[in-house]
Amino acid sequence: MYTPKAYVENDLGVLHEHMRLWSFATLVTSDANGVQATHLPFLLEEGGPEGLGILTTHLARANPQSQDLLAGAPALVIFQGPHAFVTPSWYVNQMTFPTWNYTAIHARGQPELIEDPEDIHELLRETVAIYDTPLGGNWRFDVMPADMIVPRLRAIMGVRIPVTKLEGKFKINQDKSREDQLGVVAALEAQPDSQARDMAALMRRCLGLDAAVADKPQDAVPAKVRV
Repeated sequence: MYTPKAYVENDLGVLHEHMRLWSFATLVTSDANGVQATHLPFLLEEGGPEGLGILTTHLARANPQSQDLLAGAPALVIFQGPHAFVTPSWYVNQMTFPTWNYTAIHARGQPELIEDPEDIHELLRETVAIYDTPLGGNWRFDVMPADMIVPRLRAIMGVRIPVTKLEGKFKINQDKSREDQLGVVAALEAQPDSQARDMAALMRRCLGLDAAVADKPQDAVPAKVRV
């Protein structure tokens, strides 16, 4: 992933936090016939041979990408967070060009297949515990009849990926002045698009903009960037 120095994020804690937050990610593999991609929910645990974490997911055996995995193809998993268009109209210094703020994390590793039915069953239990149980609904995985669960276990495969390379890119106007950053945040917060507002919240947190406003007299902040 092309990442100019200003946009590099290599803090493992930050990367893991956002991999969990943006956990519906894209599994990419390739073979002689080309590139395959599947969008899947990923679980992340600490550890792995490089200490970068271990990803697990599951996919249908009928998915053509399963053949890449069976053949031992290496994997790239792409996690993408909020993104938003940024116009120079939101800057104090407008002698520049439009851009796009975005966030992405790339994880690479050699997939290991999980094919034992009980291991797949356990992976599904963990997935349900993370995504479904917190919703507090009436459905329970552990009361589903065996004649419905067993065929499903045969129809899917689990995938475990010890991460061997991890790259983070948070392109959030780090190369702009505080005044310009505040202008972008204020404008994004006013947009109807939830992605734009999510980007504004991430910028506030990662760039320390709440502290910047608190430390600066309100009259000193240009009117168009007051928040």
